[in-house]
Amino acid sequence: MQNTSGQGKESVIPEEIKGWNWGAMLMNWVWGLFNGTFIALLMFVPFVNFVMFFMLGAKGNEWAWRNKKWDSVEHFKSVQRKWAIAGLIILVVGVVLGASGAMMAPTVTE
Repeated sequence: MQNTSGQGKESVIPEEIKGWNWGAMLMNWVWGLFNGTFIALLMFVPFVNFVMFFMLGAKGNEWAWRNKKWDSVEHFKSVQRKWAIAGLIILVVGVVLGASGAMMAPTVTE
């Protein structure tokens, strides 16, 4: 199959990249900037951001393939996997720090 990435709506989406994109969902607007998917900036619009959170996960692979030139499907998948790992690390660190902060907060008693 010919590499049609980066050709906008003319791009043919390979079957291998269709599916959920955890990196796009977890890293949303940062992922969008680096992947040429500027619709991800809608994460800054109240109420729209809730929908975009899931749209980026569902359509992120297709949008990134269409908006940026990739060397190959393998290259694309490798880069998107790194985004997913980075998003997961940030999520875990955030949960751990949040839980730690909640446990250290003074208890209010009356």
